[in-house]
Amino acid sequence: MPDTGIMLETERLCLRPPERGDFEPMRQMFCDPLVVAHIGGSPLLRTEAWARFQRDVGHWTLEGFGQFTVLERASGRYVGKLGHARFLRDLGPLVETEIEMTWTLASGFHGLGYGSEAGRAAIAWFEGRGPRRTACVIAEANLLSLGLARKLGYREVDRLAGEAGARIVLVRQG
Repeated sequence: MPDTGIMLETERLCLRPPERGDFEPMRQMFCDPLVVAHIGGSPLLRTEAWARFQRDVGHWTLEGFGQFTVLERASGRYVGKLGHARFLRDLGPLVETEIEMTWTLASGFHGLGYGSEAGRAAIAWFEGRGPRRTACVIAEANLLSLGLARKLGYREVDRLAGEAGARIVLVRQG
């Protein structure tokens, strides 16, 4: 079973494993056209959002790590989700890891530095359990996420063709 008492705090944010009450704000985030523009392009149906949420919750149980719910400390508002996961998807031949770091922030929190603040905290926690190589896959057109990945120490190693355009594969050696 995962350590459900995990709570990371930064200057402005709290990060913790997802709880049932996080579903609705997460679902609303994945209905925002600005949020989904580079991750599928369409809002998630309620059932798709529920399946994604259950995956995030279950990942902590199976792996002992996963996507954190990110909350604003001052207001308690849902900022998004961010963390590490083993999705077992094809990341190309140059990655040499199954573990990915991903992030999705509600559009009202874009451009505030929350991604890098939460990302640094999640990386420190994850790598504190033993350094590991991790990857992220980002749509070529998603310039904000590519910038965040580079701030977090990820470097491009490959490009993959996809239905919605090229995806850039980046790695970080923990």
